Amino acid sequence: MSFPGMPSPINRSPNAGTNDQEAAMVKGIQAFTESCPGKTMISGVMGFALGGAFGLFMASVYTHLQSLLSPLSILNSIQMSYDTPMSAQGQTLTQLPMRQQLRQGFKDMGQRSFSSAKNFGLVGAIFAGTECCIEGYRAKNDMKNGIASGCITGGILAAKAGPQATMIGCAGFAAFSAAIDSYMRMPSD
Repeated sequence: MSFPGMPSPINRSPNAGTNDQEAAMVKGIQAFTESCPGKTMISGVMGFALGGAFGLFMASVYTHLQSLLSPLSILNSIQMSYDTPMSAQGQTLTQLPMRQQLRQGFKDMGQRSFSSAKNFGLVGAIFAGTECCIEGYRAKNDMKNGIASGCITGGILAAKAGPQATMIGCAGFAAFSAAIDSYMRMPSD
């Protein structure tokens, strides 16, 4: 694509207008981003950022612990965290001065956001790292890499809960990875 007043990019080399030092720097950055440690770090940082934003958004909604015990009451138990004076937490929160209410609300939002950011960053780093290692070992770029790394990621994340949870986590993450990978590899129309 050529803009008015600009030279046509058809006959330009990719390093046109750069000196040797800049070209070496670009090659170094490109080599880092294509390496397994680079991909793992980038995915972890991006997962952390996405998880923080998602956690900040989801901090305004919470589910009571009773909804886990009674699946039928889950719709009644979803409430806004900070604007319902009907719950016991809301009653005590409304008795506080406005500044303290805001401080407590922001503190809770920050804690939930940070927790979500850590989880998303961990999932992103484990998945990207295992996928890159598997791809390097197999020397192929296909869906099997994503499925295997999804299984490994799900198994690692569920390992503390026992062998049955590890198998379910493996199967769940592998199925999710297969669905996403098959969608991403669909030919564009």
